[in-house]
Amino acid sequence: MPPQIRKEVPADIPSIEAIAVAAFLNAPHTSHTEQHIVNALRRSGALTISLVAELDGVLVGHIALSPVSISDGSAHWFGLGPISVLPEYQGHGVGSALMAAALAALRQRGAQGCVLLGDPGYYGRFGFCATPDLVLSGVPPEYFQALHLGTATARGIVTYHLAFEAMS
Repeated sequence: MPPQIRKEVPADIPSIEAIAVAAFLNAPHTSHTEQHIVNALRRSGALTISLVAELDGVLVGHIALSPVSISDGSAHWFGLGPISVLPEYQGHGVGSALMAAALAALRQRGAQGCVLLGDPGYYGRFGFCATPDLVLSGVPPEYFQALHLGTATARGIVTYHLAFEAMS
């Protein structure tokens, strides 16, 4: 049975934190601050889209999207992440359902594009790919990927919201 995807509500916040902690507990290439990033985005009003995945009344996944800045001044671009799924539900379509809902929500908002940092093998199936036109400083270019959603092109250095520096 596919998960129900819906917008977060305030009562979801403790579960969202727990999902992020569990999802990244044994993950490579993480600073284990994902829950702090989501909370900092929420506090600053920069958590543009925050969706949860629910199965049988239990939250099992979460996805966050927030605005990014591009050095060429391109507007309406968003950063996807973090995306978190409880380990026991990974590989069962929860992440894919969250991705589909998040991208649909971005399209409804008239977003021009979305960027993320992650595994090209996973995110490529959603249309994301590395592009030399968009750069995230200090990151291997094959892991920084973009998906164009609108007609406008963007070129330059991408900067995420300051919340991505949150440590607590």
